[in-house]
Amino acid sequence: MSQFIAWCIDHLNYWTITLLMTLESTVIPIPSELVVPPAAYRAAAEGSDMNVFLVILFATIGADLGALINYTAARYLGRPIIYAFANSTLGHLCLLNEEKVVHSEKYFTDHGAVATLIGRLVPGIRHLISLPAGLAKMSLGHFILYTTIGAGLWHIILAAMGYALASVVPEDQLMERVTQYSHEIGYAMLALFAALVLYLVYKGIRKKKHNQPAAS
Repeated sequence: MSQFIAWCIDHLNYWTITLLMTLESTVIPIPSELVVPPAAYRAAAEGSDMNVFLVILFATIGADLGALINYTAARYLGRPIIYAFANSTLGHLCLLNEEKVVHSEKYFTDHGAVATLIGRLVPGIRHLISLPAGLAKMSLGHFILYTTIGAGLWHIILAAMGYALASVVPEDQLMERVTQYSHEIGYAMLALFAALVLYLVYKGIRKKKHNQPAAS
């Protein structure tokens, strides 16, 4: 399996991007940082047959497909089977364990349905956040919408990084730079979303206080 994944990374095209991002959004640990930035880097090359916007599109389609697999499994198999898999040898080979599933469930509980969106930006959470969404039987339409927005935004960030670095660093230094920046950008985006949520909550509280005298 690892040899096949390595081959796909070495032969990036729209179909291997979709496949790798599908696997990344299930429980198979293939960081999107290994796929999207190199694909965008190659799309930036003169005469390339790849387009950076299609790289983002197919990466997001793959993320949706993988997330839908997790969501469906969690929704219809239920918590006991999901946790049994997490504690199994196969689950451990996929770098999955009960602690990670518990962490993703807590994240979903703390942030509500929007966790499906912002969770796509959080390292260690993004590929598992679809499990608690399925366990909670979240609306499929909302799940696909939030997953697409969150995954699409993350892939835009990664693709922009790879595309911009094409004119700055040689390809053999790309992953070092991507690793350096990607986690920082992810946490920065999470902070922006948190600030937005706090602002909306603040506005809601102010509006409620403003309307109270009129109501009385």
